[in-house]
Amino acid sequence: MKFLWLGVALVGVTHLAFGGEGESSVGSNLKLPAIFGDHMVLQCNMPVPIWGWAQPNEEVAVILKGRKPIVTKANEQGRWIVKLPPQPAGGPYELTIRTRKETIRFKDVLFGEVWICSGQSNMEWPVAWAQNAKQEIATANFPQIRFFVVEKSIALEPQTDCKGKWVVCSPETIGGFSAVGYFFGREIHQRLKVPVGLIGTYWGGTPAEAWTDLKALESDPDFKPILERLPRDQETLKRLQEQYERSLAEWNQKVILKDPGNKGEGMGWAKPDFDDSDWATMELPRILERSMNIDGAVWFRKVVNIPESWVGKDLVLSLGPIDDHDITYFNGERIGSTGPETPSSWTVPRRYKVPGRLVKPGANLIAVRVFDQLEYGGFTGLPDQMRLELAEGKTEPISLAGVWKFKIEFARDASKLPPRPQPPINNWTPTGLFNAMVAPLIPCAIRGVIWYQGESNVGRAYQYRKLFPALINSWRKAWGQGDFPFLFVQLANYLGRRPEPTESAWAELREAQLLTLKTVPKTGMAVAIDIGEADDIHPRNKQDVGKRLALAALAIAYGQKIVYSGPIYRSMKIEGNRIRLFFDHVGSGLIARGERLVGFAIAGKDRKFVWANAKIEGNTVVVWSEQVPEPVAVRYAWADNPDCNLYNKEGLPASPFRTDDWPGVTVNNR
Repeated sequence: MKFLWLGVALVGVTHLAFGGEGESSVGSNLKLPAIFGDHMVLQCNMPVPIWGWAQPNEEVAVILKGRKPIVTKANEQGRWIVKLPPQPAGGPYELTIRTRKETIRFKDVLFGEVWICSGQSNMEWPVAWAQNAKQEIATANFPQIRFFVVEKSIALEPQTDCKGKWVVCSPETIGGFSAVGYFFGREIHQRLKVPVGLIGTYWGGTPAEAWTDLKALESDPDFKPILERLPRDQETLKRLQEQYERSLAEWNQKVILKDPGNKGEGMGWAKPDFDDSDWATMELPRILERSMNIDGAVWFRKVVNIPESWVGKDLVLSLGPIDDHDITYFNGERIGSTGPETPSSWTVPRRYKVPGRLVKPGANLIAVRVFDQLEYGGFTGLPDQMRLELAEGKTEPISLAGVWKFKIEFARDASKLPPRPQPPINNWTPTGLFNAMVAPLIPCAIRGVIWYQGESNVGRAYQYRKLFPALINSWRKAWGQGDFPFLFVQLANYLGRRPEPTESAWAELREAQLLTLKTVPKTGMAVAIDIGEADDIHPRNKQDVGKRLALAALAIAYGQKIVYSGPIYRSMKIEGNRIRLFFDHVGSGLIARGERLVGFAIAGKDRKFVWANAKIEGNTVVVWSEQVPEPVAVRYAWADNPDCNLYNKEGLPASPFRTDDWPGVTVNNR
């Protein structure tokens, strides 16, 4: 199954897709990749490659703003490329590509700042699911911000094209785009007063090796275990595919839950007069697994107040997609259902007619029985998809997003199910996403990359020390545009808090990101250790993430002299029974948010850490504990979900760190 953010794709190698949005001749030989289209943003102030295909040896002319054409000739394979000279930010313009027989025109073309937005689910997470989403969407009127989303696909070899199109940012279009990407782009647009193009290429639940090219993975023997997971020939692939299909059939037979029947209806759970005062509440839309790891049947009820003018009139009830099946009631009567007879039912937005005879003034009850047969279940759409409106559509709809009452009819513990067999080619396949979702964008002129990924590599955090730099360097080498800025988000706090200092794979992954920051040039890191949520790997505060990435961009990509990072550990000095810590990026000075500084642990030669006292002295922090008279090491925020509060006065949090290099819990994981 099925869910956008975290699921593993059960799909094969991608197809090729040609074409932009512009006008072209029917049945043409002249073609350009999808990354070129109406409303696109091209990178300003640097040469801009324009490329495509034509008849072999055919002359191709590229014309910008009606000026003198740049003429080239397609090679023996029909491939051609030109470079537009650097252009200042501005537009709109028309870009024309012409051969002797054919013409393609792209309209409403802007020059501005172009950024790749990539990674896994926290980059993919849409504006509609971010905090304060309703207001953010309503105010997203930025026609000079444009975005392009690369359609998900996988390939064993580098592809020359992808699917996608450029879209102008507006309240009607922004809801499904990356929240981190949008908030980053909005900040850049407002600060620099130039158009911004955002190219979203992301896929939830994916590891770094899927986004790395083959040469980079072959360059280091430490990546050999990764390459062993990559099918290298058709015979092996065929054998693995047959094995997978057998395993999947067996797994489906064992674990797909059968609906034993609707008992809730017989107990009156759909009726308006049923007493649901002891039912719990849940914010919808929501995936059930964010609240409880179960499969089964769950009932939801919501009372909606109907205006007098709607009484007796037909209504339309929309609920967005429901995973997997539903039966929906209005004032106790079934008005619609979507079940196993509907292919891919979990993707189908629910839209049911409410007969006018059921519509009364004041309180009306909506009840929905959701049956989740496997994995991610519940209401998986966007808030604005949940609404009640007149069938004739002449008034403002009533939003149904928000608090609903719910009760479990029956359930099984999904955590005890055997893992689903994975196909030999999936979104974890090494190089698969680089080949299909990055290679087709190259050599598009860009200013840089923003990246939010790492959760899927937590168990191999020590390996990530090499893997993440290899990914960055592989992108830069493939692009041939030098060391463009590569800005990334350090993983947010997540999971429960521990009462005592302990080892942490999440802390080790953050350390790998910090080491990358220190060793790879023109990188920047947005620290997010203060915005996570213990029970949700997808923190809703994407605004601060976007702003912190934008600060790094303003400094690293645009040369602004600003404080763009929180404190970063530089060195330590043992002073008797205390350790003094020195930092870079202290800004106007160090501060503790709270009554006292917390989050520090200290250890002696026995390597046993205890919570420590800590105080700020100038631009340093002094750490000590009476339990450790001869300290040798300090750790800060070294936990899955640490309690920590060191910032600079500019309001940017300090990165977690440790002064020791003792082996951690992931050191042997490959």
